[in-house]
Order: sequence, then structure tokens, then C-alpha cells
Amino acid sequence: MKVFITGGCGFIGSNFIRYFAAKYPRSEILNVDKLTYAGNLENLKGLEKRKSYRFLKADIANAAQMKKTFKNFRPEAVINFAAESHVDRSITKPDTFLKTNFLGVGVLLNCALEYGVERFVQISTDEVYGSVHRGKFREDSVLNPSNPYSASKAAADGLVLAYYKTYGLPVVITRSSNNYGPYQFPEKFIPLVVFNAMENKKIPVYGDGLQVRDWLFVEDNCRAIDIVLRSGKVGEIYNIGGQHERANIQVVKQILRTLDKPLTLIEHVKDRPGHDRRYALSIAKIKRHLGWQPKTSFESGFLKTIKWYNKNRDWLKNTQTGAYRSFYRKYYSKLGLTET
Repeated sequence: MKVFITGGCGFIGSNFIRYFAAKYPRSEILNVDKLTYAGNLENLKGLEKRKSYRFLKADIANAAQMKKTFKNFRPEAVINFAAESHVDRSITKPDTFLKTNFLGVGVLLNCALEYGVERFVQISTDEVYGSVHRGKFREDSVLNPSNPYSASKAAADGLVLAYYKTYGLPVVITRSSNNYGPYQFPEKFIPLVVFNAMENKKIPVYGDGLQVRDWLFVEDNCRAIDIVLRSGKVGEIYNIGGQHERANIQVVKQILRTLDKPLTLIEHVKDRPGHDRRYALSIAKIKRHLGWQPKTSFESGFLKTIKWYNKNRDWLKNTQTGAYRSFYRKYYSKLGLTET
């Protein structure tokens, strides 16, 4: 299979490429990534030696560039991981999110349609549903995004389904809960807490820290995406959840205990605008129709993640420069904090 993967140098994308390349060594992979602050070629170190793997630095919102790439590669499948994904950034710079997460998806859909792609997998998020106080979201639940990031992803989902209904493009959408694991850029919750704890820096916790997230180990998500790619029903949406709900403050305390760090590192800060209280997904559909369910317990995945970051401190420190530090210097100053 010839697979066109966008955003493959990011967190979930790079984990998926490693998973896919190991499982299907004869498949051809073209990894297209713009290499923004969160894209890191080091995430795929070693794969550049494989003849079946290629990397191209490119922007999915550049229509001419994407058309040329599709024409040359002629992919059978497209998996779109490419996205601006950090909620805090979307609040301060929404235009970037609209360009990549919506307009970029439109470019990919047009190319996929023109060059006869056999399967288009859109990687979405549980955040499109908004917050739920009780119960769990199903695939047919009403979308209620709370911030520019989730709104841009919800809009993209609508566009993807419109190309299926209007043009018959064979699309599938996955919506996963909060992923964690190796290679996650440390603006995200778990790696940020781990890094700050290892450096004995303050750990900012929004509000009371009782926001609940369903944690999914990234390898379980990769396995689910692979199954959806090969066996998912065209035109359908599949929720992918870890079924491990934890309050943010619980996760912070667990990390601190694991690293033998004091709870005094915790610093509660003003809650961000539109902060969803709880995410929870029903995985009944993918479990019933495709036979997938998470294999990794939170305790097991959590320890694997902590050990990986502890072993790869240089990787973590290398991400603490440039755009990341510039953004957070401004962001934390707005909250009245020193940079963490």
C-alpha cells in the first residue's frame, strides 16, 4: 500500500509511522510535514534509512505543492494527522488553526478526489463534542466545540463528510481521547508536567484541576487507526477512547509521586477561557464493528511514558528552545507567572 501521511513528524503521526513501518515493511510511506515548532525529524530517527519511507517538508495548505506531490506519489491512502492542536495557542492565534485545520484539509480532499485515493482517514479529536457532565459521547452526538482549535477540527470533520456525501470520496473519521506517550511535544499536559517536575520547576494547573480527561496510550490509538484504515466503513466516524478517566490534578500528583517530587511544585493558575470540564467517549461502535479496544492500562502506559521521558532528557531539553519558549514566555506572563 502507498500511504500519504501528513503531520508525520508530530506526536501521534510519528508514533503511527513507526508502528505502520514495523508492521507493514513493504508499504510505501510518504511523510509530509511542515516542521513547525511541534514537528521533529528526531521523532523518526532511523527510518530515513528505509527505501520504503520518504519525507517531504511541505505545507498541506499549499494547493500547488500538494497537487504536485499527489501527482508524483499517487497514494492509495491518505491519513491526515497534520493539525495545529494546542488549545492555548488557538486562543491567542486562531488564524493559524483555521488555515491548517480547515483550509489545509480542503486542499487534501481536492487532491484525494482528483487522484483517486481509495481511503482518506481524517484524524479528529473528542474535543469537537465539547464538555459532558454525565455519560459519554457517541459518534452521532451533537458537536459543541468550545475553542478555536476544536471548532476548526469540527469544521474539518463536516467538510470531510461533505466530500463523501457530495463526491463519493471514501472517507473515514477517527475521534480519539487525550493521547499520551513517547515523543509528545512538552506544551501538552503530561510531558509538560514531567519535564517541569524533573527540573524542579513550578507546575501550572488550571483552576481547581478537576477537569477530567480520558487518557489513551498512543500505541493503542495507532492500532485503532490502522484497523479503521483497513476495515472501517466508508463515511463513518469512530470514537477511540482509552476508558481511563482521570482528573488533571490526579495525574499531576501521580507524576510527582512517581518522580519523588514535592506536591509544593503545584501552582494553581487562573483557568483558561472556555475550558471544557470533562471529556468521555463511548467506544461501543469500534469495539462492536471492528473488534478494537484499548490494551494498555493507564498505570502501565503511564510508567512507560515516564521512563521514556526520563531516558530521553536530551530530546525534552531540545524542545525547550525557539518557538516553544517564545510562546510560553508571553503566555505565562499574561497569567502573572514566570516562565516554567
